[in-house]
Amino acid sequence: MPHLDPEQLSLLALYGDWDDADGRQHLDVCPECAADYAALRRTVDAVRTAPDTAGLSVPGPQVWAGIHRELGLADAVREDPLSGPGTKPAEAPAEAAPSNVAVFGPRKKAWWQRTGTWIAAAAAVVLVAGGGIWASMRPAQPPQPTQLAQAQLTPLAQYSASGSAKVVEAADGSRSLEVSLDKDEAKGYQEVWLIAPDLSRLVSLGVMASDSGTFQVPAGLQLADYPIVDVSDEPVDGNPAHSSVSIVRGTLTS
Repeated sequence: MPHLDPEQLSLLALYGDWDDADGRQHLDVCPECAADYAALRRTVDAVRTAPDTAGLSVPGPQVWAGIHRELGLADAVREDPLSGPGTKPAEAPAEAAPSNVAVFGPRKKAWWQRTGTWIAAAAAVVLVAGGGIWASMRPAQPPQPTQLAQAQLTPLAQYSASGSAKVVEAADGSRSLEVSLDKDEAKGYQEVWLIAPDLSRLVSLGVMASDSGTFQVPAGLQLADYPIVDVSDEPVDGNPAHSSVSIVRGTLTS
């Protein structure tokens, strides 16, 4: 089944009331995504513990200058928010602070000293970073097979089983026939066939030991030439030919 993407998992972990019923239902049935979600939740719980900032020192203006440069922030927020009025980063040109930018005085608490802001910022940073690492390390999901044709299988005389069949193509171009019945009614054993429209030619795909099975379709075989799916009741007599007794039959359509 498709897994939840990193952004979806991060939102579910960060916000307990995030409106994503499908995502939470997926976590109930997918152990792999549930494990990733649990790891992210532990991260969120960890950063929700307010830090002891009493012993922390205010970083110099060069720290904000580096952050501003690395993130490519606008000039309007070039001024160090932890500096007093008029203090500029070391490499910033001297200029008046824009009128629409709040300047933090030395008596006000720094952003990292305000508990609510610290929690939200730390959780967001950890989840974004963790989600990126998780996404890069998680194995890529293999391409899903493409369905080429399908058929409804109906019972023939003296049988009541029914089911379905479909032909799917893998990424490498190989094809397989997937057959599913609601019961196994064979008195001997079940054999799966592809048959020409006039019933004059047929190809055996193999024995189906239960009520379902997957069988390789020979390379080069044209489904238009063999569109009939047939499950026969074969006696254990060593004869490889069709017994002429079919349990179900149906025609493939695209």
